[in-house]
Amino acid sequence: MAQTGRNGPGPRHVAIIMDGNGRWATQRGRPRLFGHHAGARRVREIVEACPALNVDYLTIFAFSTENWKRTQVEVAGLMSLFRRYIFKEMQDFVKENVRVRFIGDRVKLDRKLIGLMDEAEAMTAHCTGTNLTIALNYGGRDEVARATKRLAEDVAKGRLKPEDVDEETLPKYLDTCVLPDPDLVIRTSGEARISNFLLWQSAYSEYEFIDTLWPDFTAEEFARLTGSYGLRDRRYGAVTA
Repeated sequence: MAQTGRNGPGPRHVAIIMDGNGRWATQRGRPRLFGHHAGARRVREIVEACPALNVDYLTIFAFSTENWKRTQVEVAGLMSLFRRYIFKEMQDFVKENVRVRFIGDRVKLDRKLIGLMDEAEAMTAHCTGTNLTIALNYGGRDEVARATKRLAEDVAKGRLKPEDVDEETLPKYLDTCVLPDPDLVIRTSGEARISNFLLWQSAYSEYEFIDTLWPDFTAEEFARLTGSYGLRDRRYGAVTA
């Protein structure tokens, strides 16, 4: 956990709720999927900006457990986009030393997409640069429920004593068990809600809700937000002397 105080270092882990792709496309008289493709291209710019900003971990919210409620056309288009994006970017991620991970429940995803996700994780497992985590079919409540089920199974099988279960235990069962908690969570598009994203992990995260639609979110704005993070007073329940 970071120390308390003002004018500290920038965020080591930034999580982003990439919102506004559909509205961005609608404003231009184009179908929503046009906005999603533009948003996917924006991811590359933000990933490339991370090393200079000392952001070691970047987690992006690509598709939520609630997004299945969208039209079949949009969902199918998004799944196709994810397959194309992972296949297209995989080699570049290796060249740029970016380690890729996926969080979320893979059960509902098609086999080809799951295979690409597994391949991307395996191909970049040796990379030591930016850690890019993509939340795909992810929901915070779903993640905690799945983690609790696994924890309960370990208790039932005698691997874990009930009295040993505390707030340090559950995170070991979360999808993000190998990641630090996010220091800063950014949501684009003007909405001021967290939409079931990293509920456990963001208990002490700083939040930035900005009006910019995701396809318009630039590396310059990213740098401004990570820079302002260092000006915040991070007390974690304590009182600054």
